[in-house]
Amino acid sequence: MTTTQDTGRARTSPHHGGGSGGGVPGMPGASPSGGGGGRPARLDPADREQLVGHPVSLRRIAALFAPHKGTIAVVVLLITASSVINLAQPFLVRGVIDDALPQRDTRLLLLLTAAMVGIAALTAVIGVVQTWMATAMGQRVMHALRVDLFTHLQAQSLGFFTRTRGGEVQSRLTHDISGMQSVVTTSATGVASNLTTAVATAAAMVALSPAMSLVSLVVLPPAVWLSRRVALIRRDVTDERQRELALLHTQVEEGLSVSGVRLAKTLGTTARDAARFTDRSGTLVGLELRSQLAGRWRMATMQVVFAAIPAVIYLAAGFPATSGGMTIGTLVAFTALQGTIFRPVMGLLNIGVQWVSALAFFSRIFEYLDLEPQIKPPAVPVRLDPAAVRGEVRLEGVHFAYDGGTEVLRGIDLVLPAGTTTAVVGPTGSGKSTLGSLLPRLNDVTEGRVTIDGTDVRDVDPADLARVVGVVSQETYLVHASVRENLLLADPEAPDAELWRALGAARIADTVAQLPDGLDTLVGARGHRFSGGEQQRLAIARTILRNPPVLVLDEATSALDNTTEAQVQEALDRLAAGRTTLTIAHRLSTVENADQVVVLEGGRIAERGAPRQLRAAGGPFARLAARTGRGDGDAASGALLTR
Repeated sequence: MTTTQDTGRARTSPHHGGGSGGGVPGMPGASPSGGGGGRPARLDPADREQLVGHPVSLRRIAALFAPHKGTIAVVVLLITASSVINLAQPFLVRGVIDDALPQRDTRLLLLLTAAMVGIAALTAVIGVVQTWMATAMGQRVMHALRVDLFTHLQAQSLGFFTRTRGGEVQSRLTHDISGMQSVVTTSATGVASNLTTAVATAAAMVALSPAMSLVSLVVLPPAVWLSRRVALIRRDVTDERQRELALLHTQVEEGLSVSGVRLAKTLGTTARDAARFTDRSGTLVGLELRSQLAGRWRMATMQVVFAAIPAVIYLAAGFPATSGGMTIGTLVAFTALQGTIFRPVMGLLNIGVQWVSALAFFSRIFEYLDLEPQIKPPAVPVRLDPAAVRGEVRLEGVHFAYDGGTEVLRGIDLVLPAGTTTAVVGPTGSGKSTLGSLLPRLNDVTEGRVTIDGTDVRDVDPADLARVVGVVSQETYLVHASVRENLLLADPEAPDAELWRALGAARIADTVAQLPDGLDTLVGARGHRFSGGEQQRLAIARTILRNPPVLVLDEATSALDNTTEAQVQEALDRLAAGRTTLTIAHRLSTVENADQVVVLEGGRIAERGAPRQLRAAGGPFARLAARTGRGDGDAASGALLTR
């Protein structure tokens, strides 16, 4: 399956309406914020496209929550109970105004006011319990999904990460999971709360005054439409502002990184970059003003709406034809319910968009979970003890092609005797690095097999294979942590003495010792605290610490100057003693002491043998040696031996 590429578009969680109304919103003079008009959700075309390309089974979503059926049932009951209990408030207000105060009934007044406080406290406690249960359930579901996705992505081949942008992988693992969490813990409970509140409030309004309920049917739709219309205007301005802000953040992230600053200074683009940043920042000024004004218009509209709704009710209550003999207490209670129903109705209008957005989040996660790893761990792994491995490596009838394309390796038959060094040379594209990637199983052969001591690497437990085969590549990677932490990746239990021994063998112990913090020195982002050669030697020290019986050195000294290369090569030679070593050669100096040299051309073995024998044979290796003898040196080796 082909993965969806990152479009660079920021993902946003689905918007939702508020929960059940608290207190007695809608009273005359109530703040507009109490109405919860909310920013209306808008269907993102990308969400619909995602669902068309990778539809989601509702049964699969339900399976995620199946272990939490009891919790879901309790949460729904709590939401319903809170909505129903809270509706008692307007009736208590009516009792205070119509009965307790006119009759000066102190006992009744105390009971009613105490009940108002008690109901408020009870619904508050129910809300806390409901939030705790829903959030805990959502977090457990998202935790399981996050861990499953991370471990599943770890099982993908290097090819997956080569053709997929890193930002896309990170977005699905973090941003999309967070969006799903919002759906589970907020939107889902919000929909349930809005529905129960709207239904219960409508029933209470009819019970108080059927005639005034008919008036509400006329007043409510225009108020909802006006609120949404103004909110849509602000939404569009806000979306445009967010896009510009995302571009600004991208420029900051790329332009002010170590690599970005280096590139700008070397290409002389600093003034151009500053001008572009100035333009974008200026655009944000205008968008922010428009957004704030639109927001102010929205607030003004909501103020008008919340003044108009009770005004119409009061006006209708003044006419005998519509009032139906309504008391003052009933009028106040009805007005409170009229304001309460506004927010859940606004929330329910967004259900359709919320549903599509929620499914899109699940679709994006499931799409990655449905990817079949190209390199699968064995069903019944064979255990290899690194201490008992002799290290004989065989490639038998090996063919390899990337994603079913043209074969990179064709019919490779090669034996690496235990404890020997084999150097692989050849022109760019001959398949040298691909050959090296087969031993640690970074790639799997298309045909044939690769064995270590007679065991196919595809049958070996991945953890054991990582301990048996050590890799030092041309592209070193150091995590943004201390020197100590980078080394301990190879052996978490290694004492400091072992760390210093490995650093000494890699010829970088003196450099680390001179640093103010020694082993605790931060290497910086991607190791930029150190030079390229120092990064390479730290990576070599990490491999030395792991002490594998089989080594793959993929142009491991290519980033070093001649003096440093000689020092590191000496360390590698000592490390390789008694181990099986496959060296992807970059310079002739790295192959002179090899037990055998293999020359690749067009994915096939053109010749093999000891360096002295190949020179005498007059083949490709001999021609390279002749050019080196004429003084071409590294230029000649670069022409033939680079990847």
